[in-house]
Amino acid sequence: MAATAKTSPPNGAAHIAELDASKLIVNLAETLKPIPEDAHFGEHKTDHMLVVSYEPTTGWSAPEIKPYGPFTLDPSSSCFQYCPNVFEGMKAYVGPNGEPRLFRSNKNMERLTRSAERVALPPFDEKELLVLIKRLVMIDKRWIPTKEGHSLYIRPTIIGTRTALGVAASDSALLYVFMTPTGPYFDSSAGGIPLQAVSKTVRSWPGGTGGHKLGLNYAPGFLPQRVAAKDGYVQILWLLPHEGEERITEAGAMNFFVVVKRDDGDLDVVTPPLDGTILPGITRLSCIELLQAHTEGRTVLPGIPATQRLYTHERPITMRELAAWTEEGKVVEAFGVGTAVAVLPIGRIGHEERDLVLPSQEGLGVVGKALLRRVLDIQTGRFEWEGWSEVCEV
Repeated sequence: MAATAKTSPPNGAAHIAELDASKLIVNLAETLKPIPEDAHFGEHKTDHMLVVSYEPTTGWSAPEIKPYGPFTLDPSSSCFQYCPNVFEGMKAYVGPNGEPRLFRSNKNMERLTRSAERVALPPFDEKELLVLIKRLVMIDKRWIPTKEGHSLYIRPTIIGTRTALGVAASDSALLYVFMTPTGPYFDSSAGGIPLQAVSKTVRSWPGGTGGHKLGLNYAPGFLPQRVAAKDGYVQILWLLPHEGEERITEAGAMNFFVVVKRDDGDLDVVTPPLDGTILPGITRLSCIELLQAHTEGRTVLPGIPATQRLYTHERPITMRELAAWTEEGKVVEAFGVGTAVAVLPIGRIGHEERDLVLPSQEGLGVVGKALLRRVLDIQTGRFEWEGWSEVCEV
């Protein structure tokens, strides 16, 4: 996707500055924080953050990497009133020689661009932002955990900062990036996590914003999530009513996959389509492409025979269909995928006052394990695959 859309100068303005990594200002912290022993998701922040602002008359300011700390914003800023807030989720990993690595970061930049466009925030140069993110990672690389399954979570964010209450797009913005060391998002040591299927409250709808990573997509799910937790479920399985059926969309903040046994012994791996209601996850895309590569003979996934065919399908899945597959003994496993969780088993689904128990209640099956192992190996540079893992060299 084009990353360098230009902003037309307003009347009287001579030049609107583009985002330019060569103008970076670096102000390092005088005192560095101790690295925490336990990496709980989002709890600890690294020493530094990246900040750059946009004004309609001047464009993007000089980027600055400076010590992590709070902002001062006008109380009437658009981000507080109308929620033009977008963000990304990406991670840095330690490679075989101790080098920091990113995973398919160009995909994150493309998605951030699409999200910013959806809420009419100012455009930015994806390549320049990625250079700045890599510089931030290099400065704070000591924060990248080396423990298996751990990483440094990176949160690029853009918020509207227009200081007026008129209902209109924000022509001012603040772009910032901060980072936090993290371990596993969920504890799956006891097996697959339980989901509560919900259709009376929807996460997204056709023509809405579910296909973009916007802050406004998340808050409406907090109350249903609280209800699900009281009922003994870890996450929500979001259903979308459609012509008398309930279509599966997302599992919490994860993309949903189910593996179904075919009559010929091969396996169908089915996930809902990107119809605008589902976030186009980078891990989702990677899993689909790895499954296809296995079946095409371009790679062999760990623990799966080369002769085992894995046919991927991006199509609607209804709860009625999933229940029928389960009752017929055709479901091999179900799992969710995402940046935070990588690949996570789904053990049961509460629906219409009963639980649909899945084979992955005991943990990941053969397909989920293979994908998790291969994705982690690519992310950490132990397995090279199509340039997906990038060494941070700036």
